[in-house]
Amino acid sequence: MQQSISTINTPTPAPALNQLSNQESETNNQQPTTADLQTTTIKKLSIIIPAYNEEKTITLILDRINEVKLIRNIEKEVIIVNDCSKDNTEAVIQNYISNSVNLTINYFKYIKHEVNQGKGAAIHTGIAQATGEYLLVQDADLEYDPGEYNTLLKPIVLGSADVVYGSRFMGGNPHRILFFWHSIGNKFLTFLSNLFSNLNLTDMETGYKLFRTDIIQRIYLHENRFGFEPEVTAKIAMVPGIRIYEVGISYYGRTFAEGKKIGWKDGFRAIYCILKYSLFNNQLFIPKEEKVLSP
Repeated sequence: MQQSISTINTPTPAPALNQLSNQESETNNQQPTTADLQTTTIKKLSIIIPAYNEEKTITLILDRINEVKLIRNIEKEVIIVNDCSKDNTEAVIQNYISNSVNLTINYFKYIKHEVNQGKGAAIHTGIAQATGEYLLVQDADLEYDPGEYNTLLKPIVLGSADVVYGSRFMGGNPHRILFFWHSIGNKFLTFLSNLFSNLNLTDMETGYKLFRTDIIQRIYLHENRFGFEPEVTAKIAMVPGIRIYEVGISYYGRTFAEGKKIGWKDGFRAIYCILKYSLFNNQLFIPKEEKVLSP
């Protein structure tokens, strides 16, 4: 994989955390467990932003992330993965990192794919680079509100969850009214995913998923486009003892004219992924000697 990486620490950051202690790494080589997180304080949240031709919105989403104060003084690590954008996304990002003042974002990483690989591939790259105890994916298109990070984090800091999904179909938060058949498709895909995973999610396709980093970095992930959502759901459900929660979030959806990229072909791919990774998933965890991704 061809990519370039630049890392910038904003002023007076706390020392970086080790991704895993030797003891945790040895334990996770056998299977991830959850008991050790009951009393662990979260120091850093990694926020992965896959970006493709987002010059109009990338600074707006960064401003919103910067405005968020996380509960319990959790630090923010922002990892932007530019998936070979054809517009001025790169220049806009570099200008923001270089010239912004009063940043509350403690760490910046900027990574550029030299060839376009897809949203899933950008997320894979971000996962490999994450150093926070937990990570989430933030789209650059303003459909999801960073102001709800603390809602996602609450089950984590209370010691109840390892994974939290933000559902667009529960709770009393604002939801833009858009496409009837998209909502039917989402509900069908969630139903099919639940049928094979034995979960009771209301929104499998949500873009807001919060993962315990040491678990998600150990899972084989293959899908390079929008198949990431059904694949990761099928596989995370197979982790022994995993604790998955769901919370209601708002949704400010875009139309295709406004830049929405997912299409009907991705829906058929999602069905394929649900069946493939639920019925024919031969290997869940990456062996200890293998790297998750080459940096």
